[in-house]
This record gives sequence, structure tokens and C-alpha cells, in this order.
Amino acid sequence: MALHLHNTFSGKKELFTPLQENRVRMYVCGPTVYNRVHIGNARPAVVFDTLYRILKAEYSDVVYARNITDIDDKIMNTARENGEEIGVLSARFAQAYFEDMQALNNLQPDITPYATEHLPEMIAMIESLVEKGNAYAAEGHVLFAVQSMDDYGKLSKRSLDDMLAGARVEVAPYKKYAGDFVLWKPSADDEPGWESPWGRGRPGWHLECSAMIKKHLGDTIDIHGGGRDLTFPHHENERAQSCCANGVDFVRYWMHNGYVNIDGEKMSKSLGNFRMVNDLLQQYPGEVLRFALLSAHYRSELNFSADLLDQAWRTLDGLYGALRETQGVEAATTNLNDSAFMAALHDDLNTPIAISELHQMARELNKAADADKPALKGQLLAAGAMLGILQLDAEAWFKQSRGGDDVISEGEIEALIAERQQSKKDKNFARADEIREELKAQGVVLEDSREGTKWRRE
Repeated sequence: MALHLHNTFSGKKELFTPLQENRVRMYVCGPTVYNRVHIGNARPAVVFDTLYRILKAEYSDVVYARNITDIDDKIMNTARENGEEIGVLSARFAQAYFEDMQALNNLQPDITPYATEHLPEMIAMIESLVEKGNAYAAEGHVLFAVQSMDDYGKLSKRSLDDMLAGARVEVAPYKKYAGDFVLWKPSADDEPGWESPWGRGRPGWHLECSAMIKKHLGDTIDIHGGGRDLTFPHHENERAQSCCANGVDFVRYWMHNGYVNIDGEKMSKSLGNFRMVNDLLQQYPGEVLRFALLSAHYRSELNFSADLLDQAWRTLDGLYGALRETQGVEAATTNLNDSAFMAALHDDLNTPIAISELHQMARELNKAADADKPALKGQLLAAGAMLGILQLDAEAWFKQSRGGDDVISEGEIEALIAERQQSKKDKNFARADEIREELKAQGVVLEDSREGTKWRRE
């Protein structure tokens, strides 16, 4: 079953063929660590983690790198406001990012390069660009000369005039052309800086990814991913630097996920409608957030709302319910290769169709004869793992807290269930019914069967 991916560069869905057989190299832009990340930052992490899972199932040698930008003006400004060292601040928020992404069931990338650990590689790339005539030094800065590259703008499909009109470009007297972008800039005495042939300074934002990709993945990689907002200028400038410095094609497949809107409005600082992942995790399990992010096709805009999260939670309840009813059934190992589920994922990560196939698997499992249940349960679990969901024991899923300040504990629930069982033995049915209603009022539903009483939060 062939994998097809939409390539931003061509604007078409293409058959995926790696540069080398059974060897895939993928890079995704990570966060600038000056604050906790919002749900928009989480979308590319979840999308490309899902692609990583698909690739690992098909290719023997897959390397996935996702960087950490730990030097940036935003980091410097926040550290100054906090009165703390830049390295302390960036390390704290990098760790927070790792924790948030783990809570969303993201696998750890194979490589997590930090910008500050790659200054020699960045300086070497700048020197190469200057030597080849693609960059020039001016007043302590080094700038990339965009007019030196014939097809600059081809990724974002913009002409130089369009880019100047649509972007906030710093017009500085030391630039030969207004659209030229910074590779290196000088640092003040109270700012972090590194020695270079052009004086003490620090790299431009676009440069770091090019240098880290070259060092860890090579001159040409198979897949480069990120949010749609990075297409221009960040990825356009990455492409310019790397193609000109390395003299070869930089990326075979460019992939970009769509924006996250909040309650129908674009998420932005001016609207104050950011939803921080950590705040959402206080109200919802990470698996619910992940499922919500996968509920729309990755290239489409996603309207993120409480209704979407509640629907995602109910849907996961249904899937876990099918697994809960078969807890005594040993899941058989299942090959998903020829399934409609995998066909959907191979069609440019069509997760909405894949999710509909999960529903079908759960329905079949619920209706299956005992002899068929092991294979069907194994299929549902394998499909869930491919999407990074259904990772918990079913009983644990239904017993986890569902928010609120006065949530009844598991121990208190078990004690009341034991009291109810004793009340039934004593024929005190009024008290038994009272306990059921008491638990229901606290969001706990009891399910009686011949095997005993199960409970779940709702």
C-alpha cells in the first residue's frame, strides 16, 4: 500500500519515495522556549508524530529530528523581564514542552538538537554562503542576498515584490535589497553572543534549522514539516540558505499543517484566545487533546472548542468501552497493512477517515462471536497505537478524574460500592439505591453484572 503525501512545494499529492530505499529522514520545526506552548504549537507535534509512527511501520531506518530554539529575542526579553539567566529560562520551558508533548502521547524524536549547541555549524554555513556570493557582511551583520537565488519564493509561491508587500521587512541602510534577511547580527554587551569572523553576535532565526539539518540528517532530507505559518518566511529562507550552501536540493517533501482557530476565531495574542496545553491538561486527558487535534485533516483549519473536546472524550469513551467489554480476551497480533484504516492514513494522513474506521472496528468487536474477538481486539488496539490513542487500560480510562475541584476519590468510590453490596446482602435496598444516586450525583455511574459491579466517571 503506497504512501501519498501532499507536497507544499509542488502543490500536489505525490507518491512518497525516500531518497534512499528503506531510509527516511524527517525534520519538524520545534518551539522557541520562552513560555509554555499553546494548542497551536501542539498540532504539528501530534500530526508529525502520527506520520512518524506510519513511517516506522514501513521503513527499517527512520530518523525524526525536532529542534529546540533556545536563543531568540523573545527569550532574551522574557529573561530580562523575569530577571533570570537566559539558559535557565529556556531550559525550564524546554522541559515543560517535553512534558506537555509526552502527555499528548507523542513519541520522543530520535534527535532533539538545540540551537545554542550548533554555533560552529551555523558560522561555517554563513562562511560558505559569503564565499559563494549568496551573502554579504555589512555593519556587523551578515545578510542573505535573496536576489542571488533564481527561484527564491518558489516554495511559498510569491514573487519578491509580493513578499515585500506582504511581510514586515526591516528596512535597514546596510541592506543591499530590502528583502535580504539576517544570517548573523551583532549582540550588545548585555546580550548573549558568540565570537565570529564578523564580530561578537548571534545567528538569525532561519539559519539554525538549516545548520542542524545538515549536521544531523544530511544535505538533502525526505520530509520537512511544520505549521502553515512557517512556509514564509522561515521555510522559504531555510530552503534558500541550504540549497545555496549545499549546492543540492534541500527537501523532497514539504508538509504544512493548517491553523488552529479558537471558537471560530484565529488564535492570536491580540485576541487573548491562546489555549495553553498545560492549562487544558488540567481539564482533559492528553489523549482527548490528541484525538481532537487528529479529528480534522491536518491540512485543514481546525476549530478548537470545548464542544470539540467533549465530543472527542465521548468518542474515546465509546472506543474504550469496546475494549472494556473484552478485558478477559487476549488480543491477537494483527497486521493492518491491507486494512481500510491504513489506506486512509496512506492517503495523505486522512485521519478523519481513519477514525471512522476505528468506529467500525469497535462496532464489529462489540457484536463479534467469542472466537473472533481476539483478532478484532488486536486490530482495534493496533490501529489505536498508530494514531497514538487507546494507550491506557480500559478500566483506568474510565476511572480517571474528569475535572472539578471536589472530585470523589477512587478509594471513596470503592468504599461506597462495598457498602452498597453489603446493603444488598442485608436487604437494605433503599440504602443501596441511595448510594447509587449519591455516586451518580458525583459523576460516577455504576454498572451491575453477573461478574460484579463496575464503575466509570462521566
